[in-house]
Amino acid sequence: MVARFRPLLQMGLGFAVALCFLAFARSQTIIAEHPSSNALLSPRPFLHIPGPNPIISRGAKGSWDEYYIEAGDVIKDSETYYFYYHATAVDLQRWGRRGYRIGVATASHPLGPWTKHANNPLLDLGVPGSWDDTIVACPVILKEGPGRYLMWYCATGSREPYTKCCSIGLATASSPAGPWTKYGKNPVIASFGYVSSVIKKEGKYYLYSEHPVHSTGVDYGPISLATADSPEGPWAPWSGNPVLPAGEAGAWDDAGYSESKVVYRDGVFHMFYGGAKEYKPRRLTQESIGYAYSFDGFRFIKFGGNPAALREACPNASAFAEVHALFEPPFIYTFHTLRYVDPQQALIPGGIQTEDLGVEVLVTQKRFHLPVPVLARQSLPARATTKLSECPPASLNGATKVDLVVECAYGPRAHAGMRVHIRSSIDGMAYDTVDQLTFDNDFRAGAMSRKTVALEAPKPFIRAFIENLDGAQSISQIKLTAVLSGQ
Repeated sequence: MVARFRPLLQMGLGFAVALCFLAFARSQTIIAEHPSSNALLSPRPFLHIPGPNPIISRGAKGSWDEYYIEAGDVIKDSETYYFYYHATAVDLQRWGRRGYRIGVATASHPLGPWTKHANNPLLDLGVPGSWDDTIVACPVILKEGPGRYLMWYCATGSREPYTKCCSIGLATASSPAGPWTKYGKNPVIASFGYVSSVIKKEGKYYLYSEHPVHSTGVDYGPISLATADSPEGPWAPWSGNPVLPAGEAGAWDDAGYSESKVVYRDGVFHMFYGGAKEYKPRRLTQESIGYAYSFDGFRFIKFGGNPAALREACPNASAFAEVHALFEPPFIYTFHTLRYVDPQQALIPGGIQTEDLGVEVLVTQKRFHLPVPVLARQSLPARATTKLSECPPASLNGATKVDLVVECAYGPRAHAGMRVHIRSSIDGMAYDTVDQLTFDNDFRAGAMSRKTVALEAPKPFIRAFIENLDGAQSISQIKLTAVLSGQ
């Protein structure tokens, strides 16, 4: 968490993707002795497609998540995706008892659109004087079985010194949306940093955490491990910690990490992490996404082609922090906190840094089809037009073919349809003033209408705006999607 105090599974990797990882792991045995090996000599199994960022933004003024919002775990349960996060409503210099609390958003696809849960925050601060009465953050979720969900989280209390920097507690629920009940004997691990991942393998629990915090940079640290035979513990820190030390001096990740997600599949522990290059002031710290792997869960080897996802590839991004990964072969969705380069977005009055939530897509094979949401609106009034600025930049990186799919519902008394305008950009920041493509959705009064149009010679980024051509009737259920295909 940057502007944050940073007090802060079961998703599987398909067999083919696991073989890909194992192949390049075995071909790079030199990395075991030289973790920062030359990226130019390493194979690159990932195609990076920046998501339509931000995918979730901080709340409106006066809401519980109006200032800082930072990434937690992401799971899929049944057909719904759950993106957990922690957020705060006040300047961190004026916390009082309104520090980080935990919420969740849901979607039917990893790229959204995401909807914040109506009952947020799901996990609140403890009663005054308790161990977690100041900050509740860093949610990590594990589904143990039908009707049993576990959440580990970081917390601090008003009676604890800042230097202790978070103990770890446990909460349980019968549904991923809660209600969540805190374990009565919390914390389960004292002073063990920012929890970022918990997996269960052969009856044993592996808990990975950024610890000790502040040891490699301001709010950063190495990744450490504790193990236990039950969710409540007792938890034993590994004697050989850390499992992933900070990068060597001068490396892109020499300031340490802001958490990581570990997934075990087909005999390999896969870790995606936010690696930092620290700068002053703190908001200028650069952070990209790295990958490491292990065959025992204790000793991790960095991928020689790191970073796997460069923050420079995402328009206006200064950092990808608090990384959590979701595996859906051939895609790996890496969710993260998003910080900005542009001071107009990076700071609000008073010099307070702002953050949103973002996602990067890593593709592990050449042939793929990825639907990327471009624009969605519940309704658009008669003669109204959306603004280009309300549409996040959609990256078309790596696609050999792009199809635009638009759909909407027309009212029974509608007399005209909807027009779509596509603008292109080289860098995702400055967009052409003339449409690259303009087309009308098919018009059918009183019905849903859907149309697919090919985008010829696409530039790296697109944005869209739409207009309602009807003079009296609104349009509803509007959705514009770019389907990216690789051959």
